[in-house]
Amino acid sequence: MKFSVVLLPTIVKMQLRSQALAILQAPSIAPKLEAVAALWAAHQAGTLHIDTRWQGPTPEQLAELPELPGRPPLPKLIDPGLVPHRSPYTAQGLGALVHAICHIEFNAIHLALDAIWQFADMPEAFYTDWLRVAHEECLHYAMLTEQLGTLGYAYGDFDAHDGLWEMCEKTRHDITARMALVPRTLEARGLDATPLIQARLRKVATPQALAVCDKLGIILRDEIGHVDIGNRWYRWLCEQQGLEPVAHYKHLARQYKAPRLRPPFNTPARVAAGFSAEELAYLAGDGVS
Repeated sequence: MKFSVVLLPTIVKMQLRSQALAILQAPSIAPKLEAVAALWAAHQAGTLHIDTRWQGPTPEQLAELPELPGRPPLPKLIDPGLVPHRSPYTAQGLGALVHAICHIEFNAIHLALDAIWQFADMPEAFYTDWLRVAHEECLHYAMLTEQLGTLGYAYGDFDAHDGLWEMCEKTRHDITARMALVPRTLEARGLDATPLIQARLRKVATPQALAVCDKLGIILRDEIGHVDIGNRWYRWLCEQQGLEPVAHYKHLARQYKAPRLRPPFNTPARVAAGFSAEELAYLAGDGVS
């Protein structure tokens, strides 16, 4: 029997995990955003059902489904090293910067949805935490695409890369690795990078650049919470398995070839996001090549 999931933005009792997979498959952006908003509204209204034991499609059934994640034909995805660097002092350069952040936020929606449907038998709070992340990433994406429009561009007008989703694929069968290496490694890099980007935008000092700077402040505030979710669930999983978090992180970083993180680090943001003193010491020492 062929497995199928159907995107249902308005039903009486929404099934969170199967709907997360359906939304992840959707190729068009607007229905994807609307469906996440509907799931969040159902959660707020108490009409969301979370089947923690649902295992999803088998590998054979999954192969019959559309490629994950569903995306529009643009932007064109290229090697990260080939993405050009542009100056935010030019209109095109500022547009490219906003587009790059917009692409990160769009990918982050997919990462949250994938965590919801992919991993069974977790506490209900795990799934609602990642639903909140998906909801807030949708808000970020919408906010940035609106800003992109004021600069005369739309999402898809610049090339992008797929580094975040590639790590998602690598950790598909290891929830502990997923929590370690996506939210608290790749996404946590945004905590460090955002103040540096904001400083550059303040130097540009045009109304458009300052507007982007303000929006990045909103995103940074929310991303601290998202990284904290990754930290909490990573530590919970380590505790369940009798693993020492820092030592196991070192093992996972080597196993999955995670990028080495280099300073400067946004220590106050990382502390607020739940990084321990030992983890911060690791970043400052052994964690940096």
